[in-house]
Amino acid sequence: VQLQASGGGMVQAGGSLRLSCAASGRTFSSYNMAWFRQVPGKEREFVAFITWSGGITKYADSVKGRFTISRDNAKNTVYLQMNTLKPEDTAVYYCAAAPRTSDSYAFYYRDRTYDYWGQGTLVTVSS
Repeated sequence: VQLQASGGGMVQAGGSLRLSCAASGRTFSSYNMAWFRQVPGKEREFVAFITWSGGITKYADSVKGRFTISRDNAKNTVYLQMNTLKPEDTAVYYCAAAPRTSDSYAFYYRDRTYDYWGQGTLVTVSS
C-alpha cells in the first residue's frame, strides 16, 4: 500500500489543523493505521492509532483530548484532527500502515510495527 499525507501547514498556538493520509490499493481496510511525528534530531514518536475497523483508537498522553484519529475506509483515508495546538506539536507528521494482526495491535506504539509509511507533512505551530 502507498500512503500520501497532506494537510500540514503553519498555525498559531491554540489553532487547529486536519491531516489526511490517502492510501492506494483496495485493501485499506486490512490495515491498522497510525500517525507518528518527528522533530529533527529526535526519534520518531507515536501520536495516534486506529484499528482497521475504526473501533479502537489509542493516543499518546501528550495529545490525548486534543487530537482525534479517524478513518473512512470507503475513501481509503485516515485523518488526524489536531485541536488546541501547541508549539511543542511542531514536527513532521507521518502516517503508517500495518497489517491487522494481533502483534500490530499489541505494539501499536512502536514505529517498527509498521510496514508502510507516508512521506510526511510538516506542521509548524507558532507561539
